[in-house]
Amino acid sequence: MTVNDRQHNVDLDHRMSLLDALREHLGLPGTKKGCDHGQCGACTVLLGGRRVNSCLVLAVTAQGAEITTIEGIESVDHDLHPMQQSFLDRDAYQCGYCTPGQICSAVAVLAEAANGWPSAVTAPERAAEAGPIELDPAEVRERMAGNLCRCGTYANIVPAVLDAAAVLDAAAAIDAHRASSPGGAIDAARAAAAR
Repeated sequence: MTVNDRQHNVDLDHRMSLLDALREHLGLPGTKKGCDHGQCGACTVLLGGRRVNSCLVLAVTAQGAEITTIEGIESVDHDLHPMQQSFLDRDAYQCGYCTPGQICSAVAVLAEAANGWPSAVTAPERAAEAGPIELDPAEVRERMAGNLCRCGTYANIVPAVLDAAAVLDAAAAIDAHRASSPGGAIDAARAAAAR
């Protein structure tokens, strides 16, 4: 299986969850075991770019898929991902147990909204349109509802997600501007190759 851009060959019991494989066989303790029933979100990872509760996924079904855990979420220059930085800046954690799952889920939320996937609170007329969904506090709360925080830091998690979205939107705008300027396409290609 490919985890955090590294190929791993492991012999696992066919009944083992992806969560247990990550923690016990690959030495990736960032993914937490909370309820072990898919109800709390502490074990959230990205499987093929989509968020999943790794306690509900059999490891054998993840063969050939790209898996990203909290240990693999970072920026291009190997600094903190903007979502991780926003969680720190906003104190969007207390005990920290749920934080890895919250961050993995929040990264997926941004991708879902960018891809135009509506949520239960997206206005029906907006859901019918194509293009990105603009995130607001109600959208973030709905989309993050599968991740529980026993310490109750929701008041800080929602602004952290919105802050990271703004940072990433600004970075995308800068990249687009560079690509459209003279010589910018070459610079953009060089930057992409360096990533």
